[in-house]
Amino acid sequence: MKKLFFLSCLFLISCGFAHADITWLTDYNAAKAKAKSDNKLVLLEFTGSDWCGYCKRMQAEIFAKPQFQDYAAKNLILVELDFPRAKPQSDTVRKQNMQLANEYDVEGFPTTIVLTPDGKRVANFFGYIEGGPEPLIAALEKLRKS
Repeated sequence: MKKLFFLSCLFLISCGFAHADITWLTDYNAAKAKAKSDNKLVLLEFTGSDWCGYCKRMQAEIFAKPQFQDYAAKNLILVELDFPRAKPQSDTVRKQNMQLANEYDVEGFPTTIVLTPDGKRVANFFGYIEGGPEPLIAALEKLRKS
């Protein structure tokens, strides 16, 4: 009986803290198609995930937070466009990421670009975004409603 009570409490506690699982895509064309079919904004995150200090901070202080993850699961298609130094990456992904960095005039990391579901660029965020997930979510929500 005590075991059942403990397991029930554990389940209720975990349900209260459960957050949406988000997936970062790496295939730009697949992400655009999904955004169009799901009618969601596309968030392109240009990052140096294994060497860029501000990129790591963005990941830890914004993208990994439950508030952002819940918002993203409902409203965004996320695309990681990574430029690692040590982490393995396929030639196809590396080539795609270079082409997109050129197309979107990315000059540093992190750079966040937001596209409408039909692929039109509507926002650029250059550099680290201070203040946790709230300022980014507020800006995205404004874009989503316009």
